[in-house]
Amino acid sequence: MEMDWIMGLIGGMLIGLGGAAYLIGNGRIMGASGIIGGLVDGSGHATAAERIVFLAGVLVLPILLTPLFGGVDTHITDNMLVLVAAGLFVGVGTRIANGCTSGHGVCGISRLSLRGMVATVFYILAGGLSVVLFRHILGVI
Repeated sequence: MEMDWIMGLIGGMLIGLGGAAYLIGNGRIMGASGIIGGLVDGSGHATAAERIVFLAGVLVLPILLTPLFGGVDTHITDNMLVLVAAGLFVGVGTRIANGCTSGHGVCGISRLSLRGMVATVFYILAGGLSVVLFRHILGVI
């Protein structure tokens, strides 16, 4: 088995473990878009410190682990405009879907949430169609 698959499996298990710890420790679902959204729109003011610590961990941990495991070449694209557009589309999609992959896919499916399962099916389909369109038809990634 290629090392990329093993690292992906380990990363997925760590996200699941983090989601379980967040749910057990706080009684809330670990959805990154909801955590960020609560800081941006002010609805999470009461839990702002907890949200900031969570986001700091998400940003700092990869920096700390890079010397141990090396950098990752994603082979996505060097086109900065495509990356910015993709980030904006993901942000808009998470607001429309009331959640992101960590909220719906990891935490929603594990709780047998119908909304999480339906959202996961649709974002997987949208991702697949995006790859077909942008990589195979337009050739921009």
